[in-house]
Amino acid sequence: MRLLFLGDMVGKSGRTAVWEQLPGLISDFRLDFVIVNGENAAGGFGITEDIFQTTLASGADVVTTGNHVWDQREALTFAAREDRFLRPANYPKGTPGRGSGVYMARNGARVLVANIMGRVFMHPELDDPFTSADREVAACPLGEQADAAIFDFHAEATSEKMCFGHFLDGRVSLVVGTHTHQPTADHQILNGGTAYITDAGMCGDYDSSLGMEKEEPLSRFLSKVPKGRFEAARGPATICGVGVDISDRTGLAERIAPFRRGPRLEETAPSFWN
Repeated sequence: MRLLFLGDMVGKSGRTAVWEQLPGLISDFRLDFVIVNGENAAGGFGITEDIFQTTLASGADVVTTGNHVWDQREALTFAAREDRFLRPANYPKGTPGRGSGVYMARNGARVLVANIMGRVFMHPELDDPFTSADREVAACPLGEQADAAIFDFHAEATSEKMCFGHFLDGRVSLVVGTHTHQPTADHQILNGGTAYITDAGMCGDYDSSLGMEKEEPLSRFLSKVPKGRFEAARGPATICGVGVDISDRTGLAERIAPFRRGPRLEETAPSFWN
C-alpha cells in the first residue's frame, strides 16, 4: 500500500496548495490512501465544515486534528456526524466526535487511523496518550482487523514523540508527529518495522513563524507585549509530509521518505515512487 501523510494545513495559503496539488499527486504517484492534518486550516486556528469537505473532495481520505480542533465552534457539531474527521482519541469520554476509524483504501486495504495528542507542554492536558494508543491497537490489531495502522501523534516534545514511536514499534505501520510545523530529518523504520518521523512539517507559507505572519510573534519576543492578533501568512505555500510504502503481507513499513513541494524548502519526493 502506498500512503501519503501531509502535515498541518495552515490558513488559506496552506489549504489551497493542498487542494490544488493533491488530485495530481494521487494520480501521478498512484496513492492508495491520503491523510491530511487540518487543525490550522481556518485562518491558522481550527477547521470549518466547508474546509473539511473540500479537503475530502480534493482526495484526502481522512482529516486529523490536534489541540486546535475546537477553535472553530462549528467543529463541535459536525465532528459528531463525520466519520472521516478525527479529533484526538484521548479526549475524555463524552467529547464530540471520534479519535479513530477504519477506512477502505483504494487498493481494498483496511486502514486504521488514530489521532492521539501528547501531554508534555500541551494544552489541554488530555488522558495518557500511551494508554489511549494501547487501547486503539488492542481494539483493531494489525494483521487482524486492519491491514495498515497509522497514528498521528500531535505533540510538542520530541522525546515524547520518539518514545511514543518506540512504544508502538512493530504494532503499527506509521507513527507520524504533527504540531510543531517544522519537518524533521529523522524519518526511519524502527527496529520492529514501524515507520517514524518526529514531525511531518506543515502545509503553509514558510516565510513566516510556524505559518503565521512573522511580525507579531517577533514583536512579542522583543517587547513581551501583544500588539495584535496572530494572522496566517498569505505567501506561497510549501506542502510537507511523508510517503510510506506498507507491506500488503505484514502491514509494516517497507520504505519511508519525506515529501516537500513548494517555493522555499528543498523539494523532495520518495524516490521509490518513481
